[in-house]
Amino acid sequence: MKRIILSRLFIFTISILIQVAFSIVNAKEKSNQPNFIIILADDLGYGDVGFTGSTQIKTPHIDRLASDGVIFEQGYVSSAVCAPSRAGLMTGRNQVNFGFDNNLPVSTLPQYKKENSGLPLNEKTIANRLEDLGYVTGLIGKWHLGDQEHFHPTKRGFQEVWTYPVGGHDYFKSKPDGRGYLAPLESNYKEPQAITYLTDDKGDECVDFIKRHKDEPFFLYASFNAPHTPMQATEDDIELYLHVENKKRRTYCAMVHRLDVNIGRIVKELEKNKIYDNTVIVFLSDNGGPCDSNASINAPYRGQKGILLEGGVRVPYTIKFTKSDPSGITFKEPVTSLDLTPTFVSMAGGEITEADELDGINLLPYVSGDIANAPHDDLKWRFTISATMREGDWKLIRLPDRLPMLYNLKEDPSELNDLAAQHPERVISMLKKLGDWDVTRPHEWFKEGPNWRKNQISKYDKDYKLVQPKK
Repeated sequence: MKRIILSRLFIFTISILIQVAFSIVNAKEKSNQPNFIIILADDLGYGDVGFTGSTQIKTPHIDRLASDGVIFEQGYVSSAVCAPSRAGLMTGRNQVNFGFDNNLPVSTLPQYKKENSGLPLNEKTIANRLEDLGYVTGLIGKWHLGDQEHFHPTKRGFQEVWTYPVGGHDYFKSKPDGRGYLAPLESNYKEPQAITYLTDDKGDECVDFIKRHKDEPFFLYASFNAPHTPMQATEDDIELYLHVENKKRRTYCAMVHRLDVNIGRIVKELEKNKIYDNTVIVFLSDNGGPCDSNASINAPYRGQKGILLEGGVRVPYTIKFTKSDPSGITFKEPVTSLDLTPTFVSMAGGEITEADELDGINLLPYVSGDIANAPHDDLKWRFTISATMREGDWKLIRLPDRLPMLYNLKEDPSELNDLAAQHPERVISMLKKLGDWDVTRPHEWFKEGPNWRKNQISKYDKDYKLVQPKK
């Protein structure tokens, strides 16, 4: 009997030791996992931060991330407008693959119910993937991927959420029964406080998220509204830019300034808790600036939000990696926001397989020099009636009511000189590749009818109009 008791005690002790060993290993693995933060600006102009050339708007905190990390000189998003760009960002898949090529596509049509308008439920998000790897996941700010309950970010891998249900919000107020820009704030972990200034409120929540989860691996999607309309800034910030003559531009500058201040608060909190070196921080915009509506500047690129010229899809893009990774360099090959999902998952210890059908690529081996060639052979976009393809230095733009346009971005980054007539073979080759890709994607928006397409053509005509360089 004594022998049996000792035997059982021995087995029990070994079992406990094994559990402790596994706990230590798991804890060590988790301690080696970096934290991830995506800081997303909304409708920011390419030329409106310091590391892309702005001298008018001071952005020291954003510029620090760039100097501490990697500047992607040719950084793209997957669409020229908010919602589809975010759908690509959140999945690592070109959103055209699942028919999401417009702002909550076809949501206003009678044949499509509102409850079908959002990020398809069978698409796995970056938050889902990181949650599976043991991460705490949080969204602070704009979602814009479906406002019905089944599309809610808490159902898409985000454990803690502080948001509002639509694509924009007033910066100073909301109403309990409000709609649109006055809709009430929503949170699943607290009763949202009254709005002070929305950019500051988001900064508060980001700082608090870091405080709560500093001792465990986390993913924070810090989705700011600035400098999206409505054009609203604090009086103190406007005072800093009184020298700017254009009133709308003055307010815009103040809004970007306040965004930068709150990014500084995020960095300060990471440093305070000694986790800055182990935190990967991405800064980019969801699309190019809508110059007409918010006075942003996309220089040196032509075009704006809603346009597949460079000014619509090429954005300020930098990644501050961990302390052991490359920093202080400029990466000159084209990359895309779709690359963030595979990069994060790989750095977190996960694996991306062909079955995931991602369009992005893990960037770390490229920026570290382990892989010498460019991450992408080509990049493709489709937005409603327009489509474009980049292949090497060449970019083809296809519209339904005119001949295709061809630009050499190395020699002509502002897309001023259409070379289609001089390179017909290249035009034909790229048109075929773009067309072969296009016809295999869903085309739900075709059901919106010819009058809608005609209006889109009219709307974009001035932006795609051929511009010749001044002599």
